[in-house]
Amino acid sequence: MESVVVANCLMKLEFGEVQRHENMSAVPLFASNGGGLRYLTLKEALDGGALVISEVSTGGTVPELKVKNSGDLSVLLLDGEELMGAKQNRVLNTTILLKGHSEMLIPVSCTEAGRWSYNSERFSESGHIMAHQVRREKHRSVSKNLDQSRTFRSDQGEVWENIAKLANDAGVDSPTRAMRDVHESMDKKIDDYLAGFPCQPGQKGALVSINGKVAGLDLLSLEAAYGALHLKLMKSYAIDALLQKTKDENGTVLDRARAFLAEAHGCGVKKYKSAGEGWDLRFEGKGIVGSALVHDDTAVHTAFFRITESQRVDNMSSYRRRRSFRT
Repeated sequence: MESVVVANCLMKLEFGEVQRHENMSAVPLFASNGGGLRYLTLKEALDGGALVISEVSTGGTVPELKVKNSGDLSVLLLDGEELMGAKQNRVLNTTILLKGHSEMLIPVSCTEAGRWSYNSERFSESGHIMAHQVRREKHRSVSKNLDQSRTFRSDQGEVWENIAKLANDAGVDSPTRAMRDVHESMDKKIDDYLAGFPCQPGQKGALVSINGKVAGLDLLSLEAAYGALHLKLMKSYAIDALLQKTKDENGTVLDRARAFLAEAHGCGVKKYKSAGEGWDLRFEGKGIVGSALVHDDTAVHTAFFRITESQRVDNMSSYRRRRSFRT
């Protein structure tokens, strides 16, 4: 059973030495969840020429892109990873494992509201994963759509609103209202944070706290895959740490980490067929939400996010107020 695979993986996690920089801390995670499953990351597959990502047609459609994997190995596309180019930049709505020698349409959200015109034929990897809080809200709207309509669509209006808020908080005025412009405006300050969070040998994930509270965790099944994604994941948390700084990070980080994992174990779970290989599991508890992609008895990618009760209530009511995005 796929949920047991995830539960066993979380139970066997080992913590590394706590890393800190100002109001952010990270606990390196080590696990024996790899199995025999092998795959490339998005960047590796694009750089090697095995992966081609384009609009679904000349006219394009906002919530979907066409992906072709001509290589022998599967390719992992991570929830929140940004693609840039074609008619507008997009992010992945969920984690997808695309098998070798296959082609499919993938569910995405727009992160550049002010452009709908080609600047390239194909997409490239932007080097960014959505800022943690924007990614968390997108994750919750996708989970809600899965429950209601079995689709991996986000609330596109909410995504745009959250990117606009991010830009406002960062004091960035992007000509095309692009999330990437916000991220890159903060590169120098983010680099200062990243220096405090080097990837460790054998590391497969990280549990991150901001302002003394656990924000979330990401865990991959392969050390090499996590190593390729580590900086992008740390950047996504560092942006929130910079824009929401209230106090220095201190205290019993490991105790908070253990409590967070205990909450993750207690979550309710729903299972859906993944958009690619395997099963997409969605978790929800009183103060936590999460997801996991499970394939061949392997928890390929697991992510959990902290939410407050007020955020949970606000999200449910705002979702009912908004009309679902349609093309």
